[in-house]
Amino acid sequence: MKKSDLAILAFCRLGIAGLAPKAPGTWGTALACVLAPFVFMPLAYWLRAVMLAAIFVLGGLAATRAEKLLGKKDPGQVVIDELAGVWLVLLPFPQPTFWLLLSAFVMFRIFDIAKPWPIKASENWLPDGFGIMIDDIIAGVYALVCVAAMYWMGIL
Repeated sequence: MKKSDLAILAFCRLGIAGLAPKAPGTWGTALACVLAPFVFMPLAYWLRAVMLAAIFVLGGLAATRAEKLLGKKDPGQVVIDELAGVWLVLLPFPQPTFWLLLSAFVMFRIFDIAKPWPIKASENWLPDGFGIMIDDIIAGVYALVCVAAMYWMGIL
């Protein structure tokens, strides 16, 4: 395997998170939540939005290649979509507290696992790796609505 392919897989797996033998999506989401206060949240809002767009595009391209390398449609090892989804949940919040991060993690995982309409259907809206990315973006929107409601009600 070429070095570039190894780099693509490392990106898609968020290092080793995607290699977890059980629940790699949960591990990817957890890692994204741990990284967010240091990598994502310090950025200005507009830079976070640009970063999310870049992660979506680069993640979609990388996930397309990962599907070919791993010989499987939507391989569990690909967890860059979890990072995009949970960072979308955190996007509007300037200073995430532990409870906000935990709520984002829990709500995102609930929607990502349960896949209520149209999350499951969205996997087929876009081709290849972009289908992998879009369902987590929609799960992130659902989770964002829930977390934002808790935040503005003063629960978080």
